[in-house]
This record gives sequence, C-alpha cells and structure tokens, in this order.
Amino acid sequence: TTIYLHPNIAEYAEKMASKMPGDLKVCYFVNSGSEANDLAMLMARAYTGNYDMIALRNAYHGGNASGMGLTAHSTWKYNVPQSFGVHHSITPDPYRGIWGHDNPDAGKNYAADVKNLIDYATPGQIAGFIAESIQGVGGCIVFPDGYLEHAYEHVRAAGGVCIADEVQSGFGRTGTHYWGFETQGVIPDIVCMAKGIGNGCPLGAVVTTPKIAAALSQRIHFNTFGGNPVVSAQGKAVLEVIEREKLQANSLAMGQHLSAGLQRLKEKHNIIGDARGKGLMLGIELVKDRATKEPAKAECAHVLEACRDMGLLLGKGGLQGQTIRFSPPMCIHKGDADFILEVLDQALSTL
Repeated sequence: TTIYLHPNIAEYAEKMASKMPGDLKVCYFVNSGSEANDLAMLMARAYTGNYDMIALRNAYHGGNASGMGLTAHSTWKYNVPQSFGVHHSITPDPYRGIWGHDNPDAGKNYAADVKNLIDYATPGQIAGFIAESIQGVGGCIVFPDGYLEHAYEHVRAAGGVCIADEVQSGFGRTGTHYWGFETQGVIPDIVCMAKGIGNGCPLGAVVTTPKIAAALSQRIHFNTFGGNPVVSAQGKAVLEVIEREKLQANSLAMGQHLSAGLQRLKEKHNIIGDARGKGLMLGIELVKDRATKEPAKAECAHVLEACRDMGLLLGKGGLQGQTIRFSPPMCIHKGDADFILEVLDQALSTL
C-alpha cells in the first residue's frame, strides 16, 4: 500500500514536477494510461462542478468504462455502458479533414467545432476537454498549428479545464519538445502519462495544478499500487536516463532520418497516401487510390505481416486499420532506422 509516504515516491514526484511547465506541480501516480485518463476526468468534474466532457473523434483514451466513453473508435468500443456526458468534436486531420493540408486557418476552423459542441450539446458550461497531443491509435494524426490554442480558449471560456493525454507523445518522443502539447504552444491544466514513463513497468501519472488538486482532496482518493516504491524508483531512473543519454535529441535526429526515408518510400510506392509525424512518433497511411483516399486495409495487414516475417514489428492505426505506426525505442541508432526503412521497402514491394 502507498498510504504512507516513501522517499522514492516523494523524490520521483519532485523530479517529475521539475519537467512540467507552468503551475503543473502536483503528481498522482497510477498503473496505466486508462487509469490516468479516468482520474483526469474525475479531477475535471470535481474541480469545475460541471459534468460534460469534450473529446475528439478518432481518439483513444483507454479500455475501461471512462476511457471507452472518451474514445471515438468503433473498433475499440463494446456495447456496454460507458462514460456518459462525453461529446466528440471533429478530428483536426490535415490529410482527411475538410480543411486540408495547407489552409493557414485550419487549426482555428477545427477548433470552432469545439465551440459549437459547447453551444449546442451542453448547458454552456463544461468540465473539460481531453486530447492526445498527437493521435496515436487514430493513425499518428498531427494537428494543424494553432488547433489546441483555439480549442483551449473555447474550453476555458466555458469553465472547463484542458487535459493533455501524453501517454504516447511524452518524454521527448517528438524530438523538438519534451511534451507533445508544447509543439502546439499550450500549457494544459492536467497532463496524463503512461507507457514510456516506466520503460515497461506498470506506471502512469496525472500531473495538475495545486488549485485543481485541492478539489480532489475534499474526498478520499487512493490507488493501492500506483506509484509504489519499486515503480517510483524505476520511473525516476527513466527520467535520468532520458537526460543522461540525450534521448530527446536522439529522437529528433533519428526521427528526421526516418521521416526523410518514409517520404522517399512514398515517392516510390503509390500505395502510401501520406507520411507524417514528429520525432519518433511517425506513420504512413496506405490508400488504394491517392485521389479517393480509399483505405488500403488488407494491404496494410499484409505489409505488417511481411515486416514481421523479416524481423520488424510495427504498429497499426486508423479507423480502418490503414496506417502503419512507428514508435521505436528512443535509443535507436541509424542502423536501426535504416533496417526499418529497408524492410518496409521490401514489404511494400510484395504488394
């Protein structure tokens, strides 16, 4: 139990808080990203006194009841009671979205749908807004510049708090920034994290402001195994290794190398409709026709199997399972990146 404080927990919380911008200084430790997002929604409702939440279409936020409610992917949702009071806004997708790649007002225009939801689907006051900084399961969707800035303005004007799901994009993976939300120039009120936070151990965290944390302290909240002394030691070690081995800088360099290679493969293979991402969070979307953008679901599955047979394990994303996702360890070197590109080229050539 973690009812009584252990030095490892306090030291880890202090180290984690030092990585956060603004007034994000209070840490709650859990065991997974699903738990982190569940707790963040509880915080938002407890602090604001409001109920309605806004998430994004194409989002994934977990497999528990609250996470499933926040998620907007039919392939991840079961026909069971889920979190109520959740409304889903239009996905700010530069490839498939209505505002396209090059519209300078795309971010502002997509964010206007958040305002529309507040006006038409809620009492006008909401508890919060949650978004992955880069949509992972949704297919590595990088939002247009300015999207989160404008969305946050609408949310805060309606009394809500802004939640960043950094489960996949955090800890320097984007290369240019330590946190994915920083690529959008915003500071959220609550940040959720997991996965890479512990390099394989069951660990997640929610970091928020003292003001929001005070609302949660009005009742008892407890997590038996969350942030126990063992995983706290491991989490602290992960932060130290990221610093010592300059893994954020490596994510930037190797990400640029991989991204350039994926763009070359796009020029070679017409089935690649889009190559996108930041740092070591990348994706290629496969389509049967670049004009119609019809998802190449079966072809994507074939490529993934071919890569596996050659010793390369990759992820899949997108509503139709049409996107190949790359989130390799942040310590990869050029030889690893070249292997990824070589195997992928061979696999695509079998189509």
